[in-house]
Amino acid sequence: MQRHANAEWKGDLKNGSGTLDSQSGALKGLPYSFKMRFEDESGRSGTNPEELIAAAHAGCFAMQLSHFLAENGTTAEKLEASASVTLIPGTGITESALTLVAAVPGIDDAKFQELATRAKSACPVSGALGAINITLDARLA
Repeated sequence: MQRHANAEWKGDLKNGSGTLDSQSGALKGLPYSFKMRFEDESGRSGTNPEELIAAAHAGCFAMQLSHFLAENGTTAEKLEASASVTLIPGTGITESALTLVAAVPGIDDAKFQELATRAKSACPVSGALGAINITLDARLA
């Protein structure tokens, strides 16, 4: 299986800008720029690569955990996963912090923590991010 996305960039790093398009069409002409990536701390002026990595990590982790929970006979009612990716300019991406609040009937906390930790390691995006620190804060609702 392969998935793809395209980036177009015009101009220099600080004054240029670009757009992103994805195979699914979820991203179509989505703008990004230096300001959006490094200067707008609110994150509201547009997307950036780190935000997209965070979305991919949260989504992949939630899907992997849902599989492990179902195998355990404790299908999740709801998994609210988020990822916060840290970029240090000049150093690079250093961390992805996963946070999870889950509604999973019939599971005790110890088994839940075991499966969540296993999912953190087993999700393909975690594997791709193997060069950085990945943390997990998981709790049952």
